[in-house]
Amino acid sequence: MLKSFRYLLFPFAFLYGIIVWFRNWLFDKNILKSAKFNFPVICVGNLAVGGTGKTPMVEYLIELLQHNYKTATLSRGYKRKTRGFAIADQKTTAIDIGDEPMQFHQKFPSVTVAVGEERLVAIPQVLHQRPETEVIILDDAFQHRTVQAGLNILLTDYKNLYTRDLMMPAGDLRDVKRSSKRADIIIVTKCKHDLGTEEKEALIKEIDPLPHQQVLFTEIIYDQPYHLFNKRKLNMGASTDVLLVCGIANPKPMMEFLTTHVHGYDMIRYPDHHIFSTDDLKEMRRHFEKLGPSNSIILTTEKDAVRLQKFVNELSDHPVYVLPIKHRFLFNEGIKFESQVEEFIKSFQTKQA
Repeated sequence: MLKSFRYLLFPFAFLYGIIVWFRNWLFDKNILKSAKFNFPVICVGNLAVGGTGKTPMVEYLIELLQHNYKTATLSRGYKRKTRGFAIADQKTTAIDIGDEPMQFHQKFPSVTVAVGEERLVAIPQVLHQRPETEVIILDDAFQHRTVQAGLNILLTDYKNLYTRDLMMPAGDLRDVKRSSKRADIIIVTKCKHDLGTEEKEALIKEIDPLPHQQVLFTEIIYDQPYHLFNKRKLNMGASTDVLLVCGIANPKPMMEFLTTHVHGYDMIRYPDHHIFSTDDLKEMRRHFEKLGPSNSIILTTEKDAVRLQKFVNELSDHPVYVLPIKHRFLFNEGIKFESQVEEFIKSFQTKQA
């Protein structure tokens, strides 16, 4: 029924596609200008709206680079209550910079975490205020062409490849499929663990990369849950009952994980980047009480966790746990990916030497 309704929206999708194509054409013809910095700028993005794993991929890059390079992230700060450029500090909250940047700030305190709607303006501000910076990671900036990143990493969901998708509102694409040709690395995310070589080659053929483009594959893995406030870890298992609280674009992988790893779960789903209220808190408590106190927990995502921390007084005595998520490369391709990223950064150091 939903698919049929979406096809009814195809004329609007066609019109939207024409507008996006024309905008890209203006950039391609240099009528609209793109700025390129003589500095390592890495972009992580996608063609679809949400749900491809951009946040854990940014974290993968931070973990790879932070010990050898002074690293900064730059995000738009979606759904924050402020405007303009800002760098996170000890007083910063998710309301100030958005949930994803706040997540980066809390997990990687040595990394510069900045937000700014206009990345063309924000990048020089990062370099001015943090002159020691050696690499900037742009979060969700693939379609924002005023800045031309030196290394573009494009993510696409295994179960919803951009090659099979339609433009919004009939589908999930916010950019035309041809834009994938601007990427240096295309990563098919959220693959099944046992993805075979034959299917891998079929997917590469479908994506049809340019000679210089790498197509890689990752699966999602979940780490051990930790308490929202005291950070103690939990051995979650077959006897655990879960109330899943999430406001993310695509909770299906987490739902599939819980189906095979816990006794049972109920879910309260909110819109992506939802700002939790006291009424939401009451709803969580009502649902949790129905599960019963024995071996039951409230489980949420890391993105939702930064928006729930303001309820420390109300939730500190509740078993609220956070489930970390990571990318793992299949076919031992992580080394290939990491080498390309490192070589990209070193190429700037060679030029400056």
